[in-house]
Amino acid sequence: MTSSAQASRSGARDAHPEHLSHVIFIAAAAAMGGFLFGYDSSVINGAVEAIRDRYDIGSAALAQVIAIALIGCAIGAATAGRIADRIGRIRCMQIAAVLFTVSSVGSALPFALWDLAFWRVVGGFAIGMASVIGPAYIAEVAPAAYRGRLGSFQQAAIVIGIAVSQLVNWALLNAAGGDQRGELLGLEAWQVMLGVMVVPAVLYGLLSFAIPESPRFLISVGKDARAREVLAEIEGENVDLDARVTEIELAMKSEHKSTFKDLLGGGFLFKPIVWIGIGLSVFQQFVGINVAFYYSSTLWQSVGVDPTESFFYSFTTSIINILGTVIAMIFVDRVGRRPLAIIGSVGMVVGLALEAWAFSYDLVDGKLPATQGWIALVAAHVFVLFFALSWGVVVWVMLGEMFPNKIRAAALGVAASAQWIANWAITASFPSLAEWNLSATYVIYTVFAALSIPFVLKFVTETKGKALEEMG
Repeated sequence: MTSSAQASRSGARDAHPEHLSHVIFIAAAAAMGGFLFGYDSSVINGAVEAIRDRYDIGSAALAQVIAIALIGCAIGAATAGRIADRIGRIRCMQIAAVLFTVSSVGSALPFALWDLAFWRVVGGFAIGMASVIGPAYIAEVAPAAYRGRLGSFQQAAIVIGIAVSQLVNWALLNAAGGDQRGELLGLEAWQVMLGVMVVPAVLYGLLSFAIPESPRFLISVGKDARAREVLAEIEGENVDLDARVTEIELAMKSEHKSTFKDLLGGGFLFKPIVWIGIGLSVFQQFVGINVAFYYSSTLWQSVGVDPTESFFYSFTTSIINILGTVIAMIFVDRVGRRPLAIIGSVGMVVGLALEAWAFSYDLVDGKLPATQGWIALVAAHVFVLFFALSWGVVVWVMLGEMFPNKIRAAALGVAASAQWIANWAITASFPSLAEWNLSATYVIYTVFAALSIPFVLKFVTETKGKALEEMG
């Protein structure tokens, strides 16, 4: 019997849990890793200029300190799938929570530049794990009818984490008299910014004890009785639990044996579906979205905006990011993944092109001309809005659901690793590119946003409304 027929017989596609609020809590708790992902990724924005000043380093060295965390992210993403398959999704979350906690304390109390870089790598490893385990776990526990909306919790948590980090940074900067190196709680303000993350890190660890293990993992280790309990909890009593377990067992026959070799074949190195996942990840980063969150304060200061105002603009950008994500969460299961991605790409092209135009003007008294300055600011918010309502959510939802069960964990790990490598390339190159030609840098991002449109039209298949066992 095919997976599609099994899904129909068990009622998985039409599953509606009696206590949807409980399923929402489970997805939200798992997405706390996404919150830390966003917080840890973006909090460095408030410390960039302080790190440059304290350690007296140039743009190239500064970029490496900022970007080195992404190497840890790539390693964490590449290994998280195998770790989760061996010890379970919940244990994987708990390991990530410990690493987040240790990293936040170490980053707040560095005694040298290399020490700070090391703790950023540790935090990056935790982010990489969270980037994989969050969407994978949510996809495995979410009923098919709600998977898009629940899957978008990961991105919602990321953008809320970004916004909270910018708000905290702005508040701490004001408390320190507008000086990133001003004294605060016996430390410099930027150190406190990095240390505050210990609070959500501990909360993430505590929440991981309050949610159930994935039924797919439970079945893979022979705990069928517990898997039935969890399935009844998350999909409802009306689902045929025996048929559901059988369906998952059939779909997972080889999943626990999945290796890198399973991703090979069907063309150049990887299977086509793996390349599509890699392509989605790379395009998501090559439009330059993380420049808006790692360097926005520095960017606005470079065109004459006051430091405190630049932190405020970073926060407003984060609010727009949240608004766009909410729009995506509303429409991802109604409109579908592909249409949202295409709409977002068109909007990003417009926003990025306007930024490139505005930054092409010479500074007057250290500032952009008034018209170009306002257009640059509005265009930056337009870009972030269209990214958030499309690629920000769609990519994470699709990576959690587009791969066949047999290769899902390994393929998601490869795709997420590609995303972190692409993120590193953009983050490490931006300071030097901006010094060379800020306008041309944004032209490059515009080109990638434009190229994402034919990529989606030609290669990406709609996954809306399908059970995971139907993929592939």
